[in-house]
Amino acid sequence: MNLWGYLFGSKRKDGAPLPQIFFTDTLSGKKEIFVSQRPGLVLMYTCGPTMYGPAHIGNLRPYMLSDTAVRALTEAGYQVRRVINITDFGHLVTDGDSGEDKMTKGLRREKLALTMENMRTMAEKYTMVFIDDLAALNIDVEHISFPRASDYVSEQIAFIKTLEQKGYAYRTKDGVYYDTSRFIGYGKLGGIALESQQEGARMKAYSEKRNPADFVLWKPDPRLGWESPWGRGFPGWHIECSTMSRSLLGQELDIHMGGEDLIAIHHNNEIAQSEAISGRTFVHYWMHNAFLTMGGEKASKSVGNVVYLSDVKEKGFHPLALRYFFLQAHYRTPLSFSWDALAAAASALERLWKLSSEVAEEAGRTSAPSEARDQFLAAVRDDLATPQALGILWDSLKSDEYAPEEKWGLLEDAEAHFGLCLLNPPVTKARALAELPADIRELVARREKARTSKDFEEADRLRKELGDRGYHVEDSPDGPVIKSL
Repeated sequence: MNLWGYLFGSKRKDGAPLPQIFFTDTLSGKKEIFVSQRPGLVLMYTCGPTMYGPAHIGNLRPYMLSDTAVRALTEAGYQVRRVINITDFGHLVTDGDSGEDKMTKGLRREKLALTMENMRTMAEKYTMVFIDDLAALNIDVEHISFPRASDYVSEQIAFIKTLEQKGYAYRTKDGVYYDTSRFIGYGKLGGIALESQQEGARMKAYSEKRNPADFVLWKPDPRLGWESPWGRGFPGWHIECSTMSRSLLGQELDIHMGGEDLIAIHHNNEIAQSEAISGRTFVHYWMHNAFLTMGGEKASKSVGNVVYLSDVKEKGFHPLALRYFFLQAHYRTPLSFSWDALAAAASALERLWKLSSEVAEEAGRTSAPSEARDQFLAAVRDDLATPQALGILWDSLKSDEYAPEEKWGLLEDAEAHFGLCLLNPPVTKARALAELPADIRELVARREKARTSKDFEEADRLRKELGDRGYHVEDSPDGPVIKSL
């Protein structure tokens, strides 16, 4: 923590003090008050994807975390400089430097020859899909740097050379490796003990490794890659994040984010590399999101239990329904996905949009402060407690205790922090009956029959079932109007 900033505080540009924000730091394991290293400026890095295919919705959760943090920091008065790296050339499937190269696997899947040109072309295609997915989730991609790892190979080579000169790297027949025994405190993130990493997959793969935890810095490949002092080949995966974060944000980062699967190996390796070079603290706040699970298992391409944002849209859900779904759980809590759960989130968001439109009309889009706004901000600034903040929003909007102007002010804060288009709700698509799936048409027909026969209890039950399936029903003189959420 920046002691000077903690004692004397940071200020907004207008001179007002910055409000306190608390984040849970993975390294300390505690909730801590956030103090940036530079007054009013936050340097944030989030590990990005390897572009051998589209990112599934589990992959997207870390970027929702970073976006929610950015919104909270920005609304508190900070300026955030944000980087998400793009891995656009090969590295091994596992963090432990074993398995098949992901980019090679992607090229084979798409029946493309193994060339650097094809690798870069494939990566750029999926990079555009990734950025489009982020934009569809209302993540401000215009203010994020997306550096490509292939543009920083010379910097990575220089980084490895420095590690070698400092005695942290050694050569084998299989490449250049980082000697983790030379770095005091390796594994401190998440409390990973070197003694626990005994002979296993990480050691058996390359018998010349000195220690089980040692990891590759440069991997020779006579066919592809770049020329280096160690022959033609590729930088290891871990070195790209250390190099690009240093190049774009400097030696010390305020916040580094990613999924919890990166803690044990990748992020410990980043710490070892970066602090060996600088002799300074690499990251002051580590933040990690828990897994998205499918049927009790972590969502993973290797397992095959993944859903893509394109699947969400093809089923008629608005992408913001997924954003709302993510916000319903705290980022450090595992989140179980199902289509029914997404449909429920979509239905709730549709109701929230409707309430927002009603408040806008009543308040004339004029805002006023309220106790609810203070409670909302306190929740968001307490380690991004989005479920609690959503609860405050719902309770306040439905309450007669607050004037329309106070509710509108709360909606302004909620939109700034949640990005759900609450101030200008999107028009959901009215669906003609003929366009609907057969089972949905049957539910609509059954509900209409119950409604005309005045069986309102059954009609309401079927309306809820349709809402859970992602369809909102509105009654009109000409019959039911169906909107997909």
